[in-house]
Amino acid sequence: MAHWHVLPLLFAASAAFLAGAINSVAGGGTLITFPVLLFLGLPPIVANATSTVAIWPGSLGSIWGFRRELGRTDRTLRWLVLPSLLGGGIGALLLRHTSSKVFEHLVPVLILFATTLFMVQGPIQRRLALHSGEGSGLRGAKLALALAFQLLFGIYGGYFGAGVSIIMLSALGIFGLTDILEMSALTSLFSFCINGTAILIFIAAGLVRWPFVLAMALCAVAGGYGAAGLARRIGRPTVRRFVIAVGLVMTAVFAARLLR
Repeated sequence: MAHWHVLPLLFAASAAFLAGAINSVAGGGTLITFPVLLFLGLPPIVANATSTVAIWPGSLGSIWGFRRELGRTDRTLRWLVLPSLLGGGIGALLLRHTSSKVFEHLVPVLILFATTLFMVQGPIQRRLALHSGEGSGLRGAKLALALAFQLLFGIYGGYFGAGVSIIMLSALGIFGLTDILEMSALTSLFSFCINGTAILIFIAAGLVRWPFVLAMALCAVAGGYGAAGLARRIGRPTVRRFVIAVGLVMTAVFAARLLR
């Protein structure tokens, strides 16, 4: 009967491999791994926590890839790390104290919200790229406002997380940053901090299913490296359409389950 335990792990690992490849090209891998864990029978909150922990190591690769751009950013922007850490912790605690039934009703809304953000990511990045230039910092009242907004972004990221990088990228553009690569480097750093704090709370609360995490984390990293070339040959637009389609289908499926 052991194969009944191995098959779910293989299925989750395959989803993580695909998510790693998608993240390396277009982002949105969480929209693959989270629904898969739900379909494998994990409770919604546990599925969310397990998916977050499993995908988190991949963010180290993004930070490393953007290390030069990150080094060029204004030092004042590093202050946004603090509300990222705090917000991630608050969001994770909110999730910890949300009943499974309430979160189950929120799942279709959260997936639809994340999918919508993913749909507008392309236009947002193209608009920001048109104004690409030298990076800028934040001062005075603008910095205080950015800190407050980053705290809210961190709370959302710790609670659910899918699409938070798109929100932060848009906010950095609104606050006057213009170099799209530096902005991507910062969002990678902030996401790393948000999820890093959240997973500590998830682990302490016993919300993580480690067999899934170990299988998924390795495959997510492998997918990011090994399948990135294939995903790029398929093309970013095709990958994006696939992720959007999955998000919309999952929204409909989970909404239908609630109506039964």
